Amino acid sequence: MSKSQIATGGIADDAVTAAKVIGLGKIAQIVSTTVTGTVSISSSSTSNFVDISGLTLNITPSASSSKILIFYVVHAGADAGSRHIRLMRDSTAISIGDADGGNQVRSTSSARPNNATYDFDTANMAGQFLDSPSSSSQVTYKFQATLGASYSGTFYLNRPESSANADYSPLMASTITAMEILS
Repeated sequence: MSKSQIATGGIADDAVTAAKVIGLGKIAQIVSTTVTGTVSISSSSTSNFVDISGLTLNITPSASSSKILIFYVVHAGADAGSRHIRLMRDSTAISIGDADGGNQVRSTSSARPNNATYDFDTANMAGQFLDSPSSSSQVTYKFQATLGASYSGTFYLNRPESSANADYSPLMASTITAMEILS
């Protein structure tokens, strides 16, 4: 097979060779932040998102064509309502659902207890998102939280509502990791 023909898998031989030479698809850097302590955020009934203290990181892409792959694990309790989190790139919400004309909360991830007892219920939200910041300047990624428009209460990071010293009241760690992918 000549180099101009399509190779198995649909990628041209010379394209694969070029990618190897210039490093496309390689991981240039990894930045990670883990919050092991607990954070409490008061949420009003206006559905305003508030920064989750500590769950933030800065990364400076080596090229404006780079992609940033975000992985996250967020553990949250609350004394009312749902737990909503959203991923931010600087001041822009990313990886959120489209507006649908209603009062829905546009979030990256969300969870609600199965029953009316919030004391020891914890939501474990995890996922990933491939971002294209189109910048070689420092970018800040962070998470924000709210309980939703119908509830006033407190959002708890890394613990359930109850902080009772018992085996059913766990303490956890939340993490955000950013990987720069050369493209």
